[in-house]
Amino acid sequence: MLLPFLIILALLLVAVLLFFYLKQYKKVSPNEVLVISSKRKYTIKAPDGTLKQIGYRFRVGGGAFINPFTEKAETLPLEVINVDIKTPEVLTGEGVPIIAEASAQVRINTEDYPLTLAIEQFLGSKSDGIKTVSETILEGQVRAVIGTMTVEEIYKNRAGFAEAVEKAVKDDFDRLGLIMISFALKDISDTQGYLDALSRPKIALVKRDASVAQAEADRDAAIQSAQAKKEAEIARLKAEAEIAKAMWENEAKKAESQVEVNRKKAHADSAYEIERFKIAQVLKKEEHSVKLLEKNNAIQLEELEIQRKEKELEANVLKPAEAKKIQIQKEAEAESFKILEEAKAKAEAEKFATEAEVEKKFMMGKAEAEAMTLKAKAYQNYNEAAIKQMVLDILPDLAKAIAEPLSRVEKIVIIGSDAQGTGKITKGISDIIGQVPEVVEALTGIDIKKAIKEKLEKQ
Repeated sequence: MLLPFLIILALLLVAVLLFFYLKQYKKVSPNEVLVISSKRKYTIKAPDGTLKQIGYRFRVGGGAFINPFTEKAETLPLEVINVDIKTPEVLTGEGVPIIAEASAQVRINTEDYPLTLAIEQFLGSKSDGIKTVSETILEGQVRAVIGTMTVEEIYKNRAGFAEAVEKAVKDDFDRLGLIMISFALKDISDTQGYLDALSRPKIALVKRDASVAQAEADRDAAIQSAQAKKEAEIARLKAEAEIAKAMWENEAKKAESQVEVNRKKAHADSAYEIERFKIAQVLKKEEHSVKLLEKNNAIQLEELEIQRKEKELEANVLKPAEAKKIQIQKEAEAESFKILEEAKAKAEAEKFATEAEVEKKFMMGKAEAEAMTLKAKAYQNYNEAAIKQMVLDILPDLAKAIAEPLSRVEKIVIIGSDAQGTGKITKGISDIIGQVPEVVEALTGIDIKKAIKEKLEKQ
């Protein structure tokens, strides 16, 4: 039991020591230097070759372990420090008092030997100490440089003035481990009006030249304005002429386009009427075919009905009558005579009715033909082909009207083998239909037979 406890205690002690040791790892950012002081001595070489003993070590950026018992860690910033300078009145080389304003950027030199100098000078005061010392040195050297130059030299050659200041402060900054990154003379002024008097002749000369240049510019502007107005007027007149020409051409094109549109519209209307007429003809032809088929079907049904009635008569009347022929011969002869007389009377009546109906249809056809003649006179613009087509269109209706009375006959009873009654009816209808082309030709001058033949030959 004691051994595991000792092991746990030992592990805890190691963990505490490791944590404490890791806490002693100090890190600094790239713009800082870590200075570690200790009893150990370090040797560093100066630029002149001499060796110098120091009691600290340093690291620019990064980190290092610090022994809490024998070492001490501090940091020193390496950022750029801005220094502003404004001198009191300082006499130039020719005795003119001026005031100078300038700014400089200063930082610690990170080379090994200059860095040790900066550590020894500014580790305690840090950035504030660097700024104060830099201001003092720069102000003194600026005043010294002003005393060696004239006002004109300072004003006209500010780069030369800045170079002279940089050379003057270099030795002082090297001894402190500092370096001046840049220097700029911002402004110079005086309380005696020297700079103002110095600029007056130049200002007057510039004003004179500016007045002359303004007058010349006004003259040139007036000339150019007049020339521009002339060119603008010419361009405007030319543009108006071009616009008028374009409008005329546009109207001409519109007229040509309207003529073309009207022509195409007329063609389209004609094509539409022709196509509509063709479709109507096809529809009438199909309608005629359907009606003809219906008539054929009706005839077939009628024939089947007649056959059925004949068989029914044979089954229900003839055969029983044959069996009773002897007993009812007289009665059959009387009935046969009766039926014959009735059939003759009915046939005669139907003949007269059919002839009257045919005459009626013929008169109606004649009236319609006369109406067509009058209509043809009204449509004088129709060509011969159109008139022929109109006549052909009404032929089916005319034939239908002539044959219609026959379709109304519900039943024809034929006694014996003579079918002259029915033949007369159909022959009369055929004769009437056969006379239609001659009637049409007499009324309209159109040969129907010839027109039908030409139409069939085209198809």
